[in-house]
Amino acid sequence: MIPLQWYLILSAALFCVGIYGVLVRRNAIAILMGVELMLNAVNINLLAFWRYTDPATVTGQAFAIFVYAVAAAEVAVGLALIVSIYRSRGTVDMEQINLLKW
Repeated sequence: MIPLQWYLILSAALFCVGIYGVLVRRNAIAILMGVELMLNAVNINLLAFWRYTDPATVTGQAFAIFVYAVAAAEVAVGLALIVSIYRSRGTVDMEQINLLKW
């Protein structure tokens, strides 16, 4: 059996890569990919703790399915916004998108 710490280390590494992708990238699609990596890290944590605390119930799986549903909605809305901004501005570079400035 794989120890819980290994799952937590993997999850922390994925989360750090996701944060790096969100903070460093300028492309909006790359930022969405970083957010997806962070959500996958959260799913690994949820399932690892579920497996090691109470595997008889399905609470960990229910939480993971909920996170997948939120991730799917986030991708759908995020890509729709990116496509809309690309059609109006012609770029997906986050530094050139200044919709809230006068």
